[in-house]
Amino acid sequence: MRERSDETIAWYHADMDALGAARPDQEPRATEYIGQMIAMIAQLEADGFAYAKDGHVLFRVRKYDEYGKLSGRSVDDMIAGARVEVAPFKEDPMDFVLWKPSDDALPGWDSPWGRGRPGWHIECSAMAADLLGEAFDIHGGGLDLQFPHHENEIAQSKCAGHGFARYWLHNEMLQVEGKKMSKSLGNFFTVRDLLDEGVPGEVIRFVMLSTHYRKPMDWTEKKREEAEKTLRKIAELFAQSPMTKPWPSGMSVISDEIVEAVSDDLNTSLALTILRKYLRNREENKLRGALTLLGFEPDLIRGKYAPMTASAFGDERVGSVQGQSFGADGSSNAEGFADIARKLRDLRNAAMQSKDFSAVDELKAALLAAGVEVRMSKDGVDLQPKPDFDPSKLEGLL
Repeated sequence: MRERSDETIAWYHADMDALGAARPDQEPRATEYIGQMIAMIAQLEADGFAYAKDGHVLFRVRKYDEYGKLSGRSVDDMIAGARVEVAPFKEDPMDFVLWKPSDDALPGWDSPWGRGRPGWHIECSAMAADLLGEAFDIHGGGLDLQFPHHENEIAQSKCAGHGFARYWLHNEMLQVEGKKMSKSLGNFFTVRDLLDEGVPGEVIRFVMLSTHYRKPMDWTEKKREEAEKTLRKIAELFAQSPMTKPWPSGMSVISDEIVEAVSDDLNTSLALTILRKYLRNREENKLRGALTLLGFEPDLIRGKYAPMTASAFGDERVGSVQGQSFGADGSSNAEGFADIARKLRDLRNAAMQSKDFSAVDELKAALLAAGVEVRMSKDGVDLQPKPDFDPSKLEGLL
């Protein structure tokens, strides 16, 4: 289990790093908090909020009067709308599992109720109590988790004597070109899919922030193009600045209106509207401050999206390179770039079949270290040297 979870956590970190998301201060693993979960369940049982039967421990939902307040549902309405068969060990159809038995084939831990494993909901309450204390400010999550998961978290935490979350932020669902994302419609993709297709992380972040989190976010090709166009306009403005890179500390201004927008229920959509106003008005110091507050690195955008003169490889569409005379001796590296682009294309095609992208990631990392921006799409591979391009670091990549 540890090996598999380490692998998937690394995938998540790589994707979030690409989007510019800050790493959390704490990333608890449920398997390391089994003792805290057992202690909370035992307390709930001792206080009459939970009961044990047939190796299970269940929470008595009707013992918590405010159950359903978060999602605006009544317990009776929930029961009326339920279509599942009630388990024989439940006193009430709405009672949910805190602990369940495990056989030898399943993960399990010793407990007062026999060998078993925790229910899904108790994990979050126990870890939050241990790491965040009696109460904390903000609990986020998708709207689909509001019921039953968040209702159950509140109920068990409050009945165990904890204040839990003061504010709840539920984000709406993601759509693609106006339709619900689903595998059956063939429009399902992940952040990693977009990155592998050559969509830069900054573009994905920009598109996601362009919609208020409580409204459905519709990913469209038009929005992607507009986001990249805006970033290039920003880079063009920065490139014309008389200031040298990096931007001197203290010169960026985080304006009150940007702070007010983000403080108003995390209104990133309004914040980006204000950011565009600064771009139109060429208010570079405010623009840099707005970018920084929204999680973008202004100098990275300046270097990555700065305009260059385009050059191509004739009829060969496998890759392209912008600018000329990149060799240390002033010679053109177009042919070498084309060979690397072909190699990356072939590795990616093979990886699409094997689902092993390690070789692709290794070559991409080497190119990035050499100061080359990598974009991959269904049409091929596009390699673009950035201002810090070092051709000596390309040696040995073929």
